[in-house]
Amino acid sequence: MLRANKIPTSVVLLGAAHHAGLAITRSLGTLGAQVFVIDANARAPAFFSRYSCGRHQWDLKSAGVNESIAFLRNVADKIGQRPILIPTTDHAALFVVDHADALSGSYLFPRQLAATSHALVSKKAMFELATRSGIPTPATFAPQSKADVLDFLGTAQFPVVLKADDGARPWRSTASTKCIVHGRQELMEQYERMQDPEVPNVVFQEYIPGGEDTIWMFNGYFNAKSECLFGMTGQKLRQCPAYTGAACLAICLHNQEVYDLTIDFMKSVGYQGILDIGYRYDARDGKYKVLDVNPRIGATFRLFVRPDGLDVARALYLDLTEQNIPEALPFAEGRKWIVEDCDLVSSFRYFRDGKLAAKQWARSFKNVEECSFVSLRDPLPMLAVFISDLFELTVRSRKIFSPGEAAQPAAPMDATTAGTRETANPTEL
Repeated sequence: MLRANKIPTSVVLLGAAHHAGLAITRSLGTLGAQVFVIDANARAPAFFSRYSCGRHQWDLKSAGVNESIAFLRNVADKIGQRPILIPTTDHAALFVVDHADALSGSYLFPRQLAATSHALVSKKAMFELATRSGIPTPATFAPQSKADVLDFLGTAQFPVVLKADDGARPWRSTASTKCIVHGRQELMEQYERMQDPEVPNVVFQEYIPGGEDTIWMFNGYFNAKSECLFGMTGQKLRQCPAYTGAACLAICLHNQEVYDLTIDFMKSVGYQGILDIGYRYDARDGKYKVLDVNPRIGATFRLFVRPDGLDVARALYLDLTEQNIPEALPFAEGRKWIVEDCDLVSSFRYFRDGKLAAKQWARSFKNVEECSFVSLRDPLPMLAVFISDLFELTVRSRKIFSPGEAAQPAAPMDATTAGTRETANPTEL
């Protein structure tokens, strides 16, 4: 079992929405590190963890840059050492990258290239970067006006996926951040709903047919030389929202081609730090194509755990504190991980659509080795999430059944809303 040094370096978590922040807090807390949590939401599950040594409420998106830098420096000063800073969202990751010089005196973190991080977060720029690096990726188009959309429709092949180009940028609160459209009129309607004409942030992406079994993920950690010190692959089994969302039930499976593609891609761009990347297998040409890249820790990282307990958060911790990362052990083939509340919501949708039978649903929990919230050693976050989800359902039920609002049903609860009202990264894999 991995353990930190006798005098462990502290960790400051910048963002702790839903299950991801809690998982990091638990992982590094059980390693022996003191974990201090920063989040805008007072109900963030990590705040209630026994492994949280300090709780700070701060909204990085609404606060000014100078105020946020001063706040972060003050947190480090109070800790009394130079802690490791781990951002958990695109916005937080780019904030650290863009202000690395101002923060490096107070914190330890990988020094990523700002241009590379911004390019990886943007769907359009990532498409161009992957193409230059020889990495297969779906065709991607970023319209800047209605005229561009009309030109696109002249040669469009449906279905088409509409996504937020940059998950770190502001988004219309009433619009979905990802959808699949099947015709010209639907595309125009969704584009009007999603696009902000003042700040264009929508891309059209080629749709790759196939179910969840075609979706592959890679989680890894790259050192200052862009060498992969830890890397694992896996598959989504269910997503939330269904069909287009983040993994809520997933399994570890080794895929050498996905592994090698990722190593080559990150080496070509000189990447360092934690990486969360998603692919889809295209049976039409037999290629794995990169869909999304998160230049930071992802919400699914606790799926990817070695038998000795190593995950990407611990790999980063050991590397930045100049400790040896143990040699690779046999792959954790077949390990499953689940986000309990999100999977329940998602399973209902799959069941309603005839995509999931009761027996199949029951069998899907075989080999689940880790839950996102349930923990006998750390029970308070589970209770906090239950109360928060119950409150969320009550609010949504009132909107649906209140007089005069029946025609305006609430959007389905998903991984970005379950358990918290703070919006998580809309492009999370």
